[in-house]
Formats: sequence, C-alpha cells, structure tokens
Amino acid sequence: MMEERGLSISHTTIMRWVHQYGPELDKRIRRHLKQTSDSWRVDETYIKVKGQWMYLYRAVDSKGNTIDFYLSKTKDQKAAKYFFKKALQSFHVSKPRVITVDKNPAYPIAIEQLKKEKSIPGGMRLRQQKYLNNIIEQDHRFIKRRIRSMLGFKCFDTATSILSGVEAMHMIKKE
Repeated sequence: MMEERGLSISHTTIMRWVHQYGPELDKRIRRHLKQTSDSWRVDETYIKVKGQWMYLYRAVDSKGNTIDFYLSKTKDQKAAKYFFKKALQSFHVSKPRVITVDKNPAYPIAIEQLKKEKSIPGGMRLRQQKYLNNIIEQDHRFIKRRIRSMLGFKCFDTATSILSGVEAMHMIKKE
C-alpha cells in the first residue's frame, strides 16, 4: 500500500508500528464496541513464545463478539481469575448470566472465588460442556491464522503487544 504511493518502508519499521500502536488501538476501540450479551464462552488456546507454550485466554459472547483476551505464562486458577476480572472491567461488557467453559479445572475455582468477592453475580451459572464452546473454538481460528505466519514470538512483551493489535483488528472486523 505504501509502495503504491512511492514510499519505501522496511518491514522492521512496520513491526515497530505494530508494537507501538497495537496496544493503543486496543485501548481506543474498547469504548466504541457494542454491548455484549450476558452469555459468555471462555476458552484458552496455546501460543508459542520463545519456544515455550503460553496460554491465550479469550472470551466471546453468544453472538461471537469478543469480550476480552489475556496472554498468560500459566494455565492455573490464578490466571483464570485475573482474566475474568479483566473481562468484567471492560466498558462494553454486561455482567454474565451464563459462562460456558471447557473441562479446565481452573475455571470453577476462579469463578467461585469471584462469587465470594462479589465480582460476579451469585446466580451466575457455569456450564462445563465441550460442545457448547464451538463459537470460541471457531473464533480462535482467525487469531491463529494471523499468528501462524509469524512462526512464534521471541519475547513475551512483544507477543502481548502484537496480540493486542491483532485482537483489536479482529474486533473491528466483527463490528
């Protein structure tokens, strides 16, 4: 696109722009996203960072709109709890009535802790059914397609900033 306009830009310059403006784009689009439904689908997927597998927690509503995402080094209840807290603080998110998750044992523990802290309504239902999570499993495909061409990440911080930009662009595309 830049070459058509007579500009010659290095691929490293574009990567620096992604690192710098990806998180900024994510912050700015949040307030413009439409309100989500109260039925959430939560799942994690694996991403390779510096040869190690990291976990990208993602949540979408019943219509497929992205609620939030979080890249974590661990797959435990502490990371799940942090992800749920982060998701609940977004502007465009309504309190969940039902959260559908896979069989990861960390989710029920994190949900119970959040109910005790009154961060999540006490009447909220947690469904642990594999096949009801097809919406988010299909949504992972678009993110993985963008990341696969990068052949993994070299640093956790750059992975986080790049994923912010990729997820933000995916949210815009869905709108």
